[in-house]
Parts: sequence; C-alpha cells; structure tokens
Amino acid sequence: MSEEPKQTVLVIDDHEAIRKQLFWALEDNYRVLEAASRQEALKKLESEQIDAVLCDLRMPPAESDISEGLAILEAVRSDNPLLPVIVITGDDDRETALKVVQRGAYDLFYKPFKVDEVEIIVKRAVQHYKLLKANENLRKLIIQGDLTGGIVGSSPILNKIIDQARAVAETSATVLITGESGTGKEMLARFIHNISPRAHGPFIACNIAALPESLVESELFGHEKGAFTGASTRRQGRFELADGGTLFLDEIGELTPSMQVKLLRVLQERQFERLGGKQLISVDIRIIAATNRNLEEMVDNGQFRADLYYRLNIVNLELPPLRERPDDTPILGTHFAAKAAAKHGKPTATFTTRFIDRLIQYRWPGNIRELENVIERAVVISNSPVLDENLLPDKVLSQANTVQNAPQQSAVPQLELINGILPPDLSFETALQNFKKQLVRQALRECNSSRSEAAHRLKISRQYLHRLINELHVEG
Repeated sequence: MSEEPKQTVLVIDDHEAIRKQLFWALEDNYRVLEAASRQEALKKLESEQIDAVLCDLRMPPAESDISEGLAILEAVRSDNPLLPVIVITGDDDRETALKVVQRGAYDLFYKPFKVDEVEIIVKRAVQHYKLLKANENLRKLIIQGDLTGGIVGSSPILNKIIDQARAVAETSATVLITGESGTGKEMLARFIHNISPRAHGPFIACNIAALPESLVESELFGHEKGAFTGASTRRQGRFELADGGTLFLDEIGELTPSMQVKLLRVLQERQFERLGGKQLISVDIRIIAATNRNLEEMVDNGQFRADLYYRLNIVNLELPPLRERPDDTPILGTHFAAKAAAKHGKPTATFTTRFIDRLIQYRWPGNIRELENVIERAVVISNSPVLDENLLPDKVLSQANTVQNAPQQSAVPQLELINGILPPDLSFETALQNFKKQLVRQALRECNSSRSEAAHRLKISRQYLHRLINELHVEG
C-alpha cells in the first residue's frame, strides 16, 4: 500500500534559529519548507502545495513594527482565503492580537514558544484546512451531481478500493464486498453498477437477512399463481427484475443450506424456475454479494458451501471500518451535515475544531451509519450553524476523554518476554530483528491492526512503521 504523503508547512521568519527550531519540532509529521522574506515565501506558495503557514510578525525591512508581517498575512489570504496562517509574535498585547485576527489569521502564539503548543496548533490548522478543502470540493461535486455513488472520503485505503471497483466495473465478474456493518457496502455496489456497461439496466437490491426464511426463494426467483397459500397472481422475483442489470445480494451469509444450493445453480447456469413453475427462465445479470460475516470461517465450519463461496468470491473488495480511516471522518461529517441541513431546512453547518477532534478520536463501532446519525442529530438540535462538541452524544465524548486522558503505555515488553522468545544462540543482528518484529506485532495486535495507532503507540512515524512491516514481513 502506498503511503500518504506528508502535509506541507511553510515557516516564514527572517531568523534562521527560529526557522530551524520550528523545522525540528515539525519535521517528523510534516514536510517543512522555509522562507526568510515575503518574496521568498510567495515563490514557495506559487510553486508548492502548502497546507499551513507559520509567519513571524516582525519581518524586514520593517522590523520596528508589524506592517511586513501583516502584509505577508494579507498576501497569503488574498491568494488562498482557505489556507490557515499561524502568526508568531513577541508582542503580548491585545491590540496586536486584534489586528491579526481581523486580517484572518487562524491562530497565533507568542515567543518564547513551547514546542508542544506549536505542534497542537499546527495539527489543528492542517486538519481545519483539509476539512475546508473537502467541503469546497464537496460543494463542487454536489453541483456536478457526482458523489461516486455516495462514497465520500480521500484516504489512501479508500482510494485503493475505489480504483479496484472502477477496474472491476468494466468486466462482468461476480463481486463479493466484505466489511463490518455500516461501512457502505451497498453504496459501493451501486457505484460499480453506475459506472459499468450495465448502468442503463436496473440495480435490484435484496437484503437476505431482512426476509423471512419461507419467502427467500419466492423473493429471489418469483412464483406462479397458486404456488403456495396466498399466491393469487404470478410474481417476478429479483433475478427477473434485474435482467440486463445488476442484482445486489446483501447479507449473503444468512442463506440457508437449501437456498445456497439453488443460488449456486443459478450462478452456474444463469437459469432458474419460478416457485411452482416448470419453465426455465434465462437472465443476463451481474451478481454483487455482500456480507459482514467471515465466509471462510463459515466454510470451514460447514455453514457455507465452499463451491458457492468460490463462485461469489471472484473479486473481493473489503471495505475498511471507519476507525481505520480517521482522516475521512471530518469529510464524511461535512457531507452528512450538508445532507441533514437540506433535509430539515437548516442552514449549512460548520464544525468547531473541538467537534472535529471528538469525531476523529471516537472509534465508531457503527461505522458510517453511526456517524451519519450522530451528525444529523447535532444538526437537528443545534440552535447555531456552528456545531460544537456539546452537541455530541455522551458515548462519543466519554470515549474521546478516555483517549485524551489515558496514560501513554510503553510498547516495549519486559526483558523476560524477550528472553522467552529469543534462543540464546542467535546473532545480535538477528536477535534485534526478531525483537523489532515482536514489537510491531504486539503494537498492531493491541491497536486492532490500525497502523496509525500502532505508530503512535510505538512513538515512531507512520512511514517508519510501514517500512518495518515490509522489511520484517509482519503479517497484518
């Protein structure tokens, strides 16, 4: 998997010592560029994709006042009104702060500054800019009527799934979409259909789990008049209705053994009989199935037919849970806020930084569906177009508080564990490699395979963690 590139921060200060101090404070998490003057800064802004700017107020040639710093701030804001500018100042007075805020600065901090404070401000500024850009892109997409079938997000893991979906859409291959409940499996299925050569045909969805067991066969294959008590007329099933298009079978793992046999036959022959009928009906359909269950385990346990599983699993697309793509949370939240505002006749909502932080920190066991419900609730009960954290349910706030207040756990196991896993005759280098591998495995296991959380637990960068996983061949 390709790694997400670092976001870029531009530091503008005529003092090299200040620039270097900020460079070393931020370079682990960001790509840091430096400029010593307004001209140099504007060239960087023209040629580079900048995500946040840190600018000193007192800059030459007018270091005796703040005019040059304000001029830089206004130039940046004029060129890109969304780009957050964080001001560095030694003037600890209300008038200076007021001038900075009036000209659109995102935030400011005072010299001498604390590195931790700067890191927090920059992190929030970059997140804020990402959200504003996503919101702007979202508005354009809404105008264009193109939301990739409702799939919203920009994380590398989601982009990879979308690319795979685009590739398979051009074929007639059967697709199995897996993932936890609420991750958007039906949306992905609709997306595949909408960009496929079958887009002119129908998209028919059938949730197996929502049907009474006695009606599954009738719903899928239809029935003839008099086929069973209450069958007063002939009825087409989902397979017939989907002819020329796509049939989406959700919760495929809930099929009974007898229905698994019948579905296997249809997949093999593309022919079936209505319940109570004798005429063979041929259909031209594409099957997309979905499940939140582990079908491989069900096959091993004798709960699901192996031959049907292999028929369905020609192409497998696994949607990640929302907790594995936290950067998409504010983007999805913006989308759902706009949707809820339109639905309930409310003004378009924006989020405070604290609101966004809470969304990112929460684990979202109900995934995208839960996020949409939380955002709609906040829009409905808010008296302001600006949503703050007080509008979030207690469970979201309590989990975020737990994350913030939890003591940092050391990911380094005790020496007893190391001695227990390493034979005494190993070389130093081999022992060290094994030790690193054990550390990475343990962190991934404790963080439910989330690489971002594991990197934070190990106190290393995500890039270094990815390199360790590849070099050491760590599974998961």
